[in-house]
Amino acid sequence: MKKGIYRRLARMGIQKNKKLYTPYILTCIGMVMMFYIILFLSISPSVRGMAGGDTMQLILRLGSIVMGFFAAIFLFYTNSVLMRRRKKEFGLYNILGMGKKNLAAVMFWETVYVAALSLSMGLLAGILFSKLAELCLINILKESATFTLSVEWGALRGTLVLFAVIFLLLLANSLRQIQLSNPIALLRSENVGEKPPKANWLFAVLGAVLLAAAYWMAVTIEDTVTALFVFFGAVILVIIATYLLFIAGSVTVCRFLQRRKNYYYKTNHFVSISSMAYRMKRNGAGLASICILCTMVLVMVSSTVCLYVGAEDSLRIRYPRHINLDVTLEEPAQFYSDEVQNLRAETAQRVSDAGAELYNVLDYRVAGFVGYVSDGRVWTLEESVYNSTEPGAFSDAWQVFLVSIEDYNRLMGANETLQKGEVLIYTTRDEVYEGDTIAVGESESYVIKEKVKDFADNGIDSMQVIPSLYIFVPNFEELAGQLTKLLGVAQKTDAGADVVSLHWFYGFDLSCDQQTQVDITMDIEDMLPDYESRTGCSVLCEGALMKRTDYYALYGGLFFLGVLLGIVFLLAAVLIIYYKQVSEGYEDQSRFAIMQKVGMTRREIWKSVNSQVLTVFFLPVITAGLHLAFAFPLISKMLALFNVVNVRLLIFVTICCYLVFVLFYVIIYHITSRAYYSIVSGGREDRI
Repeated sequence: MKKGIYRRLARMGIQKNKKLYTPYILTCIGMVMMFYIILFLSISPSVRGMAGGDTMQLILRLGSIVMGFFAAIFLFYTNSVLMRRRKKEFGLYNILGMGKKNLAAVMFWETVYVAALSLSMGLLAGILFSKLAELCLINILKESATFTLSVEWGALRGTLVLFAVIFLLLLANSLRQIQLSNPIALLRSENVGEKPPKANWLFAVLGAVLLAAAYWMAVTIEDTVTALFVFFGAVILVIIATYLLFIAGSVTVCRFLQRRKNYYYKTNHFVSISSMAYRMKRNGAGLASICILCTMVLVMVSSTVCLYVGAEDSLRIRYPRHINLDVTLEEPAQFYSDEVQNLRAETAQRVSDAGAELYNVLDYRVAGFVGYVSDGRVWTLEESVYNSTEPGAFSDAWQVFLVSIEDYNRLMGANETLQKGEVLIYTTRDEVYEGDTIAVGESESYVIKEKVKDFADNGIDSMQVIPSLYIFVPNFEELAGQLTKLLGVAQKTDAGADVVSLHWFYGFDLSCDQQTQVDITMDIEDMLPDYESRTGCSVLCEGALMKRTDYYALYGGLFFLGVLLGIVFLLAAVLIIYYKQVSEGYEDQSRFAIMQKVGMTRREIWKSVNSQVLTVFFLPVITAGLHLAFAFPLISKMLALFNVVNVRLLIFVTICCYLVFVLFYVIIYHITSRAYYSIVSGGREDRI
C-alpha cells in the first residue's frame, strides 16, 4: 500500500468518530493530569519539608496506587465502547481488501495518536496545575507558600511508564478482538443485541436478599470494632446486589411494563420500553456501574469533607487539655511518692516561669487492663481459658480502669461516698453494663451503687477501638496492689501478656498565646529525660498545638485525596452516561428512522426519548442515595475512630454533597438527552 496510508486512515477514523473520541481523549488527558499531580505531590521535596508532610505524602502515595488501578480499569471500559463502535468500520476495511495485519497497523497508529495527545496534553496540564494543587495542599497544612513552578522528573517518568503500559495493553486487547473476528461479524457487530439474562427472577431475588443483608448489617451493628471489620464485606455485598438488581431486575420491570397494555401501547412508551428490554442486560450493567461510581463519590467526598471540617473538634477530643502528661508507673506505691509530687511542682514552675497560668487541671490515677465481662466478672483472656469461660470476640472486650472515688469526686465536683463492697461504674461509647455486681477474676464481688453518666476525658478513650469500663473504688491503692499481684505489671512481664498498666494522668490548659504554649511544651519535654532516669518511670508529654499539624496533615491529606478521586470517579460516571446515551442513540437511529417514515413526528420522538431516559437515567442516583442513607450508621461509626463524633455535622455535609451531586447529575441529563435526541431524530451518522 501507499506509504503513510495507515496514518491517514487512523487520523480519518478519529476525526469521523469525534463524538466518541473527543470525550475519550479528554478523559485520558484528565487521568494523566490527575495521576501526575498526585505522584508529584507524593514525592515533592517542598511538601516533604512541611510540618506533617511525611504523613501527607504517605496518604498521597496510597492514593496514586488507587488512581493507577482505576485509570487502567476505566480506560479499558471506555476503549471497549470505542471498539464496539469501530468494528463495523474495520469490517468494511477488511471486505475492501485490507488484511488483519493492515487493520492492526491502522489501530497501532490510532493508539499512537491518542497516546501522544493524551500524554503530552495531560502532562502539560499536570505540570501547570501541580502548582495550584501544591498551593491548595499548603493551605490545608496552614504553611507558607512559594510561587516557583517545578517539575518532578520522578513523577514524570512514573506517569509516562504507567500510561504507556496501559495504552499498550489497550492496543493488545483491541488487536485480539479484531484477530478473533471475521469480516461479516465485524460488519454486523453494531446491530447485534444482547439477549436478556436467563433466570432473571432468581438473580433479582438473590440481589434483593444480598442488598437487604447489607442494609441490615449497616443499621444493626452498634460497636465500632465490628463496623470496621464488616464495612468492606457490606460494600462487596452492595456492589454484587446492585449489579444483579440492575441487570435482572430491570429486565423484569420492562417485561412487567410490556404486560400493562394501557402503558405500553403509547407512542412515547412503546419504542423506549421495547428497545430497553432488547438490550437491558448490557444497559443494566452500565447503570449499575454508574450507581456504584455515584455512591463512591458521595461516600468519599462527604466523609473526607466531614473529617477536615471537624478537625478542630477531633483534635480537642484527642487532646482535651493544652498539655497532657501520661506517666506510666512500675508499682502502685509510686502513685503517692515524692517523685510524683515533684513532677507536678516542676511542671507548675515551668509554666509560671513562662508567665502563664495553668487551669482546668486533669489529675487522676488508674490501674487498667483489657478484659471480658461474663456473669458479673471481668476476666482476662488467660483467666477465661483457665476457668473454661468463653472470652468472646474481640468486639466483646473492654478496657477496664480502676479509679479512686476521691479522684472522681475531685474531678466531677461530686461528693459520693462508698461503703465497703460498693463501687460506681461508668462506660463509654454508649455501651451498657447490665449487671448489678462486678468482680475482677476470682476476687470478691462488689455491689454497683450507681452507674454514673460521665467522667473526665483524658483523650485515651478516643484512641481505643473498644469501650472503656471505669470502676470507681473506695480503697484504690489496696485494690490496685491486689490486681498487680494477680495479673502482673506491664513492665515486668513479657510483651503480649495479660498485665495491669499503672498510669497517672496529668493535664491542664494554659492562659497564654499559642507560641508560649509550644515553648512551655518543649520546656517540659526537655526536663522529662532526667525525671525518667531518676524514677524508672516513662512519661509521655503531648501538646495539642504541636499535634495540630499532624492532624491537619492526616485529615487534610484524606480530604485532598478524597476530592481528587471524587472528581475522577465523577468524570468516569459522566463518561459512562455519555457513552451509554450516544451508543444507544446510534443503535436506535435506524429504528426511529423507520418510525418517522410511518408517521412518527419529531415531537413524538422527543417524548419517547424523555420516557426512556427518565425511566432509567435517574435510577442510579436515586439508588446511590438509598445506599448512602443505609450506609450512614456504618460510616458514622468508622469516622468515630477518627474522633469525628458530631453526627449533625456529618448529616449536614452528607445532605449537601448529595444535593450538589444531584444538581450536577441533572445538568448531565439535559446534555446527554439532547445528544441522544439529535442522533435518533434524523442526525446523519458520520461515515468514511
